[in-house]
Amino acid sequence: MIATGWLFKYLKLLITMLRRINLFSIVLLIFALLATNSLYSQVKKEKLEEEKERIEKEIQFTNKLLSETKRSKKNSLNQLIILSKKISNREKLVYTINREMNNLENKITSNETEIRVLTKDLKKLKTEYAKMIYYAFKNRNAYNRIMFVFASEDFNQAFQRLKYFQQYSAYRRMQAKLIENTQSELNNKTIKLENQKTKKTSLLKEKAGEIKQLNREKEEQNFTIRKLSTKEKELRSTLKKKRKEAVKLEKSIKNIINAEIKAAAERARKANETKKSKIIDLTSEEFELTNSFVENKGKLPWPSEKGIVSGTFGEHKHPVLRKVKIKNNGIDVLTKKGEMVRAVFNGTVISVRAISNTNTAIIIRHGEYFTVYSNLDKVFVKRGDKVQIKQEIGTVFTNPSDSKTELHFEIWKGRSLLNPIYWVVKKN
Repeated sequence: MIATGWLFKYLKLLITMLRRINLFSIVLLIFALLATNSLYSQVKKEKLEEEKERIEKEIQFTNKLLSETKRSKKNSLNQLIILSKKISNREKLVYTINREMNNLENKITSNETEIRVLTKDLKKLKTEYAKMIYYAFKNRNAYNRIMFVFASEDFNQAFQRLKYFQQYSAYRRMQAKLIENTQSELNNKTIKLENQKTKKTSLLKEKAGEIKQLNREKEEQNFTIRKLSTKEKELRSTLKKKRKEAVKLEKSIKNIINAEIKAAAERARKANETKKSKIIDLTSEEFELTNSFVENKGKLPWPSEKGIVSGTFGEHKHPVLRKVKIKNNGIDVLTKKGEMVRAVFNGTVISVRAISNTNTAIIIRHGEYFTVYSNLDKVFVKRGDKVQIKQEIGTVFTNPSDSKTELHFEIWKGRSLLNPIYWVVKKN
């Protein structure tokens, strides 16, 4: 009877353990969800690292531009613009590091939670396995097991009890495997946690270094502003000259676009395939080109492969002169000496015109849209040429007085100006 009593306890433990199989399934489901979350965190981490790398490259490029500008050995507005851009990028870098740290902190918290769950589960698994071994030892006598089966009320119960013994053996093997796997997972999570904490320490140091560098750059910016403030007369003279060139360029563009609208209407009429538009009459080919240009809004390549935006669209305060505003019909892209200028889309060159002794402008038509590339030195195309997207059409002019290499870029829809930032691919 004593042996039979042990076997009943044995059976009770087995039934309890078999019921726990569902619990293990739930635990496995939880870890599957955690793994999905971990995968999402990994994707987020990779995006942050890509963004960080891009910003660091742009900072390196601005350093190169700043170095070229400083060769002129005088404080210029160009130097201030580059410094401002550099500070903006440095602030973005600090912000990205903060996001990276927050992401890492979430992963550390998640990892610590997983470790606690694994530790608790491992303890339960080991406790249950110890009971299994204990009951197996108590009932190791084959006679007791046979008696337990023979004590059944009918054949069906005997069969069920025999099946329990078989399931128990299989479950014990599974329990041992679960303990082994859980221990291995726990070890991996612990190592991962230590690596994450080391990475966090490294990011904290990097952040401190970037903030220190940012403060130095802001001091240099303030110093440059103070120096430039003493050159108000020179700045106003330069501004006046730029405004004069801008007005001349705008007038030329409008005249060229007006002439092109008239010529386009005549071509469409002769082709006898006019596609009516509120802006300009188009041939079937020009109509398709217009639609294609619109479909690529926000995806057009930059007019130069490398460069930083030194002037944005619209009216803005002058960075030094008080109560003075600057109007920009497009965007200005500050780049390195000898930088190539590229067509942002397929089209036809409708004008190559000198705006001043050192400033040549190219206008390309894309159906009812026009792109303008100004402040060019060398030009590789002529009026009437068909150009392809990213085709090199010239080089940017470098001002010898301050080593400034700056491209001016505009987009027009018929006679209306558009903000180019909304059309080119986002890079900042």
